[in-house]
Amino acid sequence: MTFLSAPVNGCMISWNTVVMQPENNTHAQTYEAQLRVRYAETDQMGVVYHSNYIVWFEVGRVEMLRQLGFTYRDMEQQDDTHIAVADVHCRFKSPARYDDLITIRTRLINVRESLLHFGYEVVRAADGKALAEGESIHIVVNSEFKRMHLPRKYLAPFLEAAGKG
Repeated sequence: MTFLSAPVNGCMISWNTVVMQPENNTHAQTYEAQLRVRYAETDQMGVVYHSNYIVWFEVGRVEMLRQLGFTYRDMEQQDDTHIAVADVHCRFKSPARYDDLITIRTRLINVRESLLHFGYEVVRAADGKALAEGESIHIVVNSEFKRMHLPRKYLAPFLEAAGKG
């Protein structure tokens, strides 16, 4: 595990560069979703504003669940199961612009009974150019934000998607 430190306004700030060690998931499946960049998602320079990539990660995640055979709404309404974001990272590679068709590739890096670790790649559909990549870690909670285990009916498809099924 690697820790980095940096002085910030006279204080030393430290952070862990390895949030969660992924297990071997060479057989993890990748799920794709596409969307077209809307004008409202761009900034004054004509490129996609950075926070939209985090929203697109959610689009990829939600569509992945659909492809696994259930919806996030099902998880919430039927089983009081929520996947709260605990950590998210995004690395920008190249700008996306208005009207670009983009593909969001989502995969499960690691699955535990009460933790999900997703990986993302955002590419321009026309040329396959990498635009951004990132990860998010989610804690499984109920509607009162109490940590819980994933019900079996969700754990099994998540494990299979991560190549551990």
